Amino acid sequence: MSEVMLGLDGVSVRYGSHVVVDDASFELTSGDWLMVVGPNGAGKSTLINAITGAARYDGVIRCLGHDVRTYSPARLARIVGVLAQNHSVGYAFTVGEVVNMGRYAHTRSMFSDRTNADEQAIKRAITLTGLEPLLDQSVLTLSGGELQRTFLAQLFAQDPQILLLDEPTNHLDLVYQEQVFDLIREWLKTPGRAVLSVVHDLSLAKSYGSRAVLMKAGRIVADGTVLQALSEANLAEVYGMDVFAWMRKMLQQWEAT
Repeated sequence: MSEVMLGLDGVSVRYGSHVVVDDASFELTSGDWLMVVGPNGAGKSTLINAITGAARYDGVIRCLGHDVRTYSPARLARIVGVLAQNHSVGYAFTVGEVVNMGRYAHTRSMFSDRTNADEQAIKRAITLTGLEPLLDQSVLTLSGGELQRTFLAQLFAQDPQILLLDEPTNHLDLVYQEQVFDLIREWLKTPGRAVLSVVHDLSLAKSYGSRAVLMKAGRIVADGTVLQALSEANLAEVYGMDVFAWMRKMLQQWEAT
């Protein structure tokens, strides 16, 4: 039986009188890539904010069996890594320096010398993401895909057990979408890891996800395998349209040529 890496039990997030997430409960198990799917305003990104402590919530969130509220920020960072869709870069650090920052969660202080474990983790992250040719280049000169790959390498160097991805390829060209998702799939092959992704693209969810949570207006409508959760009936309920018919229509444009 797979280990439960992350569990939400009755989690709700409110901003004033507005309920953004309403009584959400699900589990993320070892080896799973859980896709959190739904229209804008469904509360998907707020779930990630609750898990990381960026949003106040009611209910319980457990990480490796323990309430996340009991973890120090440094301890949580050694278990959970987060990749956002946008990065505000206003400094001229090199790619190599940014990747090295991923080890801060494992050091006693920012001035501590790097250990052999640090060096090995950084090397693995750089190799996996193919960043060797860019290590001495300023991040200010990178394309969007290269920048996202750099921060993904930083996350791999951090060596967490759980990745939280908030629309990680939303603004990237198709080739970079494929690169990032393929890299994450490769990372997930190591036992004892799991991924939770917020995604808009249903095709990416079905192609890469093992499980899915489908949300609407803050509530979970379906939770199960990708095929179960993203069924024709469930998608029609959440999006208010025949999503399957729309996808088939789009596919026909390519098949016709």
